[in-house]
Formats: sequence, C-alpha cells, structure tokens
Amino acid sequence: MTVDGPDASVKDRVRALVAAHRGDRGALLPILHRIQAEFGWIDPDVVPVLAVELNLSRADVHGVVTFYTDFRSEPAGRTTVKLCRAEACQSVGAEKVVAHAEQVLGIKVGQTTPDGSVTLEQVFCLGNCALGPAAQINGRVVGRLDPRRLDALLVTETVNS
Repeated sequence: MTVDGPDASVKDRVRALVAAHRGDRGALLPILHRIQAEFGWIDPDVVPVLAVELNLSRADVHGVVTFYTDFRSEPAGRTTVKLCRAEACQSVGAEKVVAHAEQVLGIKVGQTTPDGSVTLEQVFCLGNCALGPAAQINGRVVGRLDPRRLDALLVTETVNS
C-alpha cells in the first residue's frame, strides 16, 4: 500500500479475498480478518474496494472496521503489547502497569511509538485472570506483570523483533 492508496496488486489481492468468500453469508468479517492477517492492517483506501465488491456502502464497511478493536486502520509497531484492563487484572494492579507503559513508551493506549517499535493496546480479558495483571506481547500471554517485568519483556521483545 502506498501514500496514494493501495496499488493495483493490493486491490487485486483484496478482490481475490472477496471472491473466496463471495457466496458466504456475512462475508465482511472473515474478509477483513484475512486482509488484516495478510497486510497487518486495514488500509482505509481498501474500504471503497470492499464496498463495491460486496455491494455495501463505504459507511457500512468503515463502521465495521472502526467498531471492532481487533482491526487496525494503520500499521502496528514491530512489537504489539496488549494490556488487560478487566476487573480481575485491575484488582491486582493493571492500571499501574498501564500508566507505567504509557510513561515509558511516551504514548497512550491505542498508539504506536513514533519510531514504529511498539504499539500499546488494551484488552478486556486474556483468560489469564488468576495470574493478573496479564498482557499479551507479540501474541504470547504473560502474567503477574509489574512495571519492572514489563520493562524487561519490552527490552527482550523489541530487540528480537
């Protein structure tokens, strides 16, 4: 994808993903998941392509992309940190970990560092409640998180990514 929108090969790939689900009922969500899996994000410039191909309005497609927090409308950082903010994790210090992460990274939840190294997100349950505060870092769930452990994990993950 380019600054001028998706190039012809991206549009062709999006159309191919649509074709693979054309007969499916409720095809938009599976198509969006496949686009994100392939490209890492949903470029807003593919919204009109999807709208035309699925006979939906641009507003309908945009609404789905922006409603679900798992869809990104910009590229993620090389390391993705998802901090759990559900009640069980809150009760054992999650908000302290969130505040620390925002301070150390210099960004707020939902943002990516200017150098593209880390994206910080929030989730509301990772299924690791007994070991809270919990996080998911590059797809790996970790528990018993505190600011010191988060710092160590960030160093490890950003070096390896």
